[in-house]
Amino acid sequence: MMLRGDGKGERQEWDRIYDYDTYNDLGNPDHDKSLLRPVLGKSEEFPYPRRCRTGRAPCVTDPLSESPVSGLADIYIPRDERFSATKSMGFLADTVKAAAHNLLPALESLFEQPASTDFGSFRELKELYDEIRDFVKQKGKNKSTTAAEQKLFDLRTQDEAGQDILEFPIPQVICEDENAWMRDEEFARQMLAGLNPMVIERLEVFPPKSKLNPGIYGTHTSALTASHIKGQLEGLTVEQALENKKLFTVDYYDIYIPSLNKINSEHKGPKSYASRTIFFYTKENILKPVAIELCLPPPPNTIEPGYKRVFVPPLSGNTKDWLWELAKAHVRTNHVNYHQLISHWLETHATVEPFIIATHRQLSAIHPLNPFLLPHFKNTMSINSQARKALISANGIIEKCFLPRNHSIETSAAIYKEYWHFDELSLPKDLLKRKMALPDATSKYQLKLIIEDYPYAHDGLEIWNTLREWVHDYIHIYYKDDATIKLDSELQTWWNEIRTVGHGDKKHDIGWIKLETRENLEDILTTIIWISSAHHAAVNFGQYAYAGYMPNSPTCAQRFIPDYDSVEHFQIVENPEKYFLSTLSTKVQATTVMTTVEILSTHSTEEEYLGERAIKCWTDNQEVIAAFDKFSSKVKDIEKLITNRNENPELKHRRGPANVPYTLLHPSSPPGVTGKGVPNSISI
Repeated sequence: MMLRGDGKGERQEWDRIYDYDTYNDLGNPDHDKSLLRPVLGKSEEFPYPRRCRTGRAPCVTDPLSESPVSGLADIYIPRDERFSATKSMGFLADTVKAAAHNLLPALESLFEQPASTDFGSFRELKELYDEIRDFVKQKGKNKSTTAAEQKLFDLRTQDEAGQDILEFPIPQVICEDENAWMRDEEFARQMLAGLNPMVIERLEVFPPKSKLNPGIYGTHTSALTASHIKGQLEGLTVEQALENKKLFTVDYYDIYIPSLNKINSEHKGPKSYASRTIFFYTKENILKPVAIELCLPPPPNTIEPGYKRVFVPPLSGNTKDWLWELAKAHVRTNHVNYHQLISHWLETHATVEPFIIATHRQLSAIHPLNPFLLPHFKNTMSINSQARKALISANGIIEKCFLPRNHSIETSAAIYKEYWHFDELSLPKDLLKRKMALPDATSKYQLKLIIEDYPYAHDGLEIWNTLREWVHDYIHIYYKDDATIKLDSELQTWWNEIRTVGHGDKKHDIGWIKLETRENLEDILTTIIWISSAHHAAVNFGQYAYAGYMPNSPTCAQRFIPDYDSVEHFQIVENPEKYFLSTLSTKVQATTVMTTVEILSTHSTEEEYLGERAIKCWTDNQEVIAAFDKFSSKVKDIEKLITNRNENPELKHRRGPANVPYTLLHPSSPPGVTGKGVPNSISI
């Protein structure tokens, strides 16, 4: 009972109590009615994973909302979950808080003049890195900075050695070639090896079809036709390209159409589309985009059809078509928002917290899975609490800078409701679902990749298989047969609580694995560890490399694409760079995101990576020690394999035109912003 609590009372700093609550603490309606946010969880409209209960008093103006913590105070988490044992991780977490509370408001004041809202050229954008670096070295002072805030800022923007945590280096994606990010091949490569390589799927039907209700969202007939792409298929017909498994898509139609009228309704707010992008896999084994369809839903309460417009790349690779570049920019905006809200926040941070709570509540300290799992939960609840305070809260960084604005987190609830299934968070199941692989009993992965040079999947399968073998070895030491799985009451109660309480809004979902055999348990544990380690690393530690340069990963779009011969189209012709940049994130949004993703991309000096254990004496079982040593050795072998793959010129997606090697699943890393390293847990 001491660990589980009774669901009553406010939790205190010294407590070690793990129980559940809804996400009812993201708003602040007592401060301003516009900051009221819906409760996520225990709701048919907004189902959501649970978070750790804090028990703060309800808001006066909305009793369903929990009152926020004040100022720089921390949100309650059980004392064992705090950063205190790892000082530099604490520095990084507090830097998020310091940046949100002091640096970012100062940056807003720096760019508050209307004349400097947007970037005028790519050169001006690149000069920003020096400008912000100088600004931070001046301690981010502004007129409203208090002495206490300044002291916190001074402390939390430097590590224990006095080195700046925020350095604003030139992001990798433009280090070698400032223009490579704009090339179609690099645009396509990042769908396989960028920040969000978990969305692309193989096409089996052309044009793509929607599953949305046409009675609500209008006709779903795509504007894409064979004539748009047939000249780009190396002599194949569309049917032949489909049969030869050469056509792929990143399709955000069903994801964004339901919320676009809401997103686009603000007078000076975002202006965005739902995109469908078609890719072709060439004879040279290079993925390239061949068409983009941008769509809008019908206006509310009308029977008008929605808007659909198709863009294709220029016939000559040496010709710049700025309408095509704008279409790619809108795709990038869809892509980066899905990355941050779904692939990153929902599928790792929010998904894992109920596993942590259930583990502490139901698995005793002497249960064999307790020490096995805890390294994969280290510091996650702490960083999640910081995220609820500074990142995903009302008027926080996500709402200020990302496309759905104040609908951002409720958008992730809609995706959780319709698309989240536990079993599909496993890498093999995910690849099969997206038809990026086929079952193959002769392969060491038990499946065959459709695109062999798919860096995320290729490296990921090495890690998945190594994790699965380690899990298998560990389970077979403690569970001698399937009957022992069914008879372990702690284990069964743990898994039941995760399904029916921690993820209770999805308790009837078809994706839950029945826990009846050792193989079932292997599936469950490998998936949990994969989410906490490799999945999170793949979507987190490359953020500065790719999203630190705003045009490559714009979080917001401010304008629709103009029609030919319109006044705005003539503005494009007159000054294409200026118009292009005015379509994307503002200076304040760009610098805010740049600052945030540098912090989030940083490894601490105490990071604990796959194959490592900070506590060397975590077990005295010699069989377990031998199995773990074997696991650690295989992780080292994966590092060598990834290094060799990145040096292979035949694997063209490993580096691409921007020459950024795919290292996001390279298991180890030195401290800092490195673009590699797979920590055991979601620690930042």
